[in-house]
Amino acid sequence: MFNPVTTSVTSMSIAPDARGGGMGDVGAATEADVNSQFWNPAKYPFCVGRAGVAISYTPWLRKIVDDINLANASAFYRIGDYSAISASLRYFSLGEVSLWDNDSGSAVEGMTINPYEFAVDAAYSRMLSETFSMGVGMRFIFSDITYDYTSESSPGKAFAADIAMYYNNYMMLGNRECGIGVGLNINNIGSKISYGGDDNAEFIPTNLRLGLNLTIPFDEYNRLSLAADANKMLVPTYPKQEEGEAMNDYTDRVQREYYDVSPIAGIIKSFHDAPNGFKEELEEIQVSAGAEYSYNDRFFLRVGYHGEAANKGNRKYITAGAGFKMSVFSLDAAYVFSTSQSNPLDQTMRFTLGFDLDGMKDLFGRKRR
Repeated sequence: MFNPVTTSVTSMSIAPDARGGGMGDVGAATEADVNSQFWNPAKYPFCVGRAGVAISYTPWLRKIVDDINLANASAFYRIGDYSAISASLRYFSLGEVSLWDNDSGSAVEGMTINPYEFAVDAAYSRMLSETFSMGVGMRFIFSDITYDYTSESSPGKAFAADIAMYYNNYMMLGNRECGIGVGLNINNIGSKISYGGDDNAEFIPTNLRLGLNLTIPFDEYNRLSLAADANKMLVPTYPKQEEGEAMNDYTDRVQREYYDVSPIAGIIKSFHDAPNGFKEELEEIQVSAGAEYSYNDRFFLRVGYHGEAANKGNRKYITAGAGFKMSVFSLDAAYVFSTSQSNPLDQTMRFTLGFDLDGMKDLFGRKRR
């Protein structure tokens, strides 16, 4: 039985950057970089650089349309040696949509809308020890997918928070000192979102992400990172109509078991409300795994896999990516190969351009001298 967990503003769940996207959408425990805001903001105090900025662009669902895209900008600044502040801005455009006349069966000439969603957030993270850090973030979400602004229709707005933790240490494997990372991020803990015209509000994509990372150095120049993430949507499953259940009874049950549930109660309910019990709860966990090969911390090759149960969305795909980094900037790209039939994510590209502000400062300082 096809029974995915549904939410509003699903664009908030799209991985924005090419590094994580090239590794199968992992990032909760990978080494800290400028794009950690989406994956785990608690990683920022472990960044090597003092500050950085990155811009990412993803043409979305290119097999279906050519004007849907996601743009994302992230930035961070380390305060001293133990804490950091960070922020990001996400903009998701659904392209141009023509309004449809059901009577004539054709688009209405000159009547188009440009729906979009955006979110802006900021976070603070701090090292509580040499190996452990925590971070908290706040987010404002805006979703404009309507076309008629009346008392019954309006853009949706929501506020959310993130709670993140990160452990980073070293361990000996044979004669190699390997880096190990463990990350946890619970994001989009917040209000429901409503577009007007209905007394019921929808859940936003609250998500629990748990990740592991192992970095193995082979010599001074070559190293390999292996990472895996598990994701669980902390949103109640929409009730299914039971056999023989009257429509009025079903509607009342949906109201009681879904729409009347608060966001916090929904998080708790999401662990035990699947119709087929514990087996289906396990099927709601998405798994990602990836690897990154690095040469001299300058050139990178990446590969990964993302898997989801067939009855929960069936998003299964292989990813590949590459990147290079100089003292001032870095450039990364990633590509998706779908492994499930007719998957609209097939052939999705991601691009990320990053800037190391320390490197820029040193470069311009040398030029002035």
